[in-house]
Amino acid sequence: MTLSPRSRANAVRLLALLLVVSLLAPAGVSALTYDPSTDTSLEPGTITSPANGSTVISVQGYTFQGNTNPKKPARLLSVGPRGDLQWTHNDSVGGSAWFFDVDPLPNGNLLVSSPRAGDTVVFELNPETQERVWQERFNMTDTHDVAYLGDDRIAIANMREWNASAEVSDDRIVIYNRSTGEFTWEWYFKNHFPESTDGGYNDDWSHVNDVDPVGEDRLLLSPRNFDQAIVVDIESKEIVERLGSDDDYDVMREQHNPDWLLSENGTPTILVADSGNNRVVEYAKEDGEWVRTWEVGTGSLTWPRDADRLPNGNTLVTDTLNHRVMELTPTGEVVWEYYATWGPYDAERIGTGPESSGPTIRDLNASGSYDITGSANLTAGGNESVGFAGRIRATFAGTALEGPMNEFATRWAHVTPWLRPVWMSGWDFVWAISALLVGLVWAGGELIAGRQQIVAGIRRLADR
Repeated sequence: MTLSPRSRANAVRLLALLLVVSLLAPAGVSALTYDPSTDTSLEPGTITSPANGSTVISVQGYTFQGNTNPKKPARLLSVGPRGDLQWTHNDSVGGSAWFFDVDPLPNGNLLVSSPRAGDTVVFELNPETQERVWQERFNMTDTHDVAYLGDDRIAIANMREWNASAEVSDDRIVIYNRSTGEFTWEWYFKNHFPESTDGGYNDDWSHVNDVDPVGEDRLLLSPRNFDQAIVVDIESKEIVERLGSDDDYDVMREQHNPDWLLSENGTPTILVADSGNNRVVEYAKEDGEWVRTWEVGTGSLTWPRDADRLPNGNTLVTDTLNHRVMELTPTGEVVWEYYATWGPYDAERIGTGPESSGPTIRDLNASGSYDITGSANLTAGGNESVGFAGRIRATFAGTALEGPMNEFATRWAHVTPWLRPVWMSGWDFVWAISALLVGLVWAGGELIAGRQQIVAGIRRLADR
């Protein structure tokens, strides 16, 4: 039996509808069976050795257009040595907040960077009273890091200072004096990097996410989008050290929070969360060249954004998209772990200073590449986006499309966990996106068919 054109069109419509419904079915089942009480929120994971003090964690949360997703809250929290939750600080004063850098101050209080409503609020928090000792509000968008320099001076990583009228990036580092209310020093990336860096000026050109003092007269900076860490001399404003280069992903890719260490023999060393490569790495400078001495976590970390070497030789790692903070031995064993949804950014072990304060990997005789072992792996679906990304990489490995598909896979793994609803698994999200694409193709076909029918009808009228 031969089907008429209308019957064939109706059959195609039915098949398209069934395909869309089938692709959406897993997400629908997840929505109907979702139980918020089963969410991993704030809880300990593996703890085989109590921490040597409290750990303060900043949780970025997810805010879009000024509205915080209640299932992805931003907050600060403190966790005791055995994984007991000591306090949480949920702060929405002056608009929905993000939380990024948190640093312990010499007086025991915390220095916090919290963007909100297009500005950045920097404040000193008394953890005992949960009250602000002081606050400053800056007309700066999305500031990730500030650092206390002493004498009421604060270094600020002004990461998105876009000059729209001139179409020029004015991303900069500034030093602000709270006593005088003035900016006393500033340093612009455009004066030290060619415009072509990272493809040219844009409104998120450098994405400088870290500024740390190195001694009294230097600053360690992390221009994330330039794939490098640099040391700037405050007086001369020259770049005096550089690890990595733009798009050299073998060294680093879109890193966060590098820390400067010196080995026992004075060898310069940088420990860094190599976010885009989903690992933590350490480099030592030998004969004028940076040499990788340590690598941990490839295949199990997902967008790590902080790593601090502790005095005991372990490393405190903030594994953002697995929503956990881990203390790792030099060989990658988890000895302390805490899950802090949604999207922890920074973690500090109280009593050890605001950055790394321990030995280098070489001083520990532990150079090498290590997997992470011993994690409780409590994050439901935490690695599903990475699993899909891994499937993409494996499928196109060795083909002409390997490069672009690897880039797609990396972006998928890093972006989609923020976008998908909490009740939807990573694979549910894949099928839902597929359903949307099928629906768009179907709708496009219907529009074309409808237009053709209209044109044919007009022609028939014209021929009468």
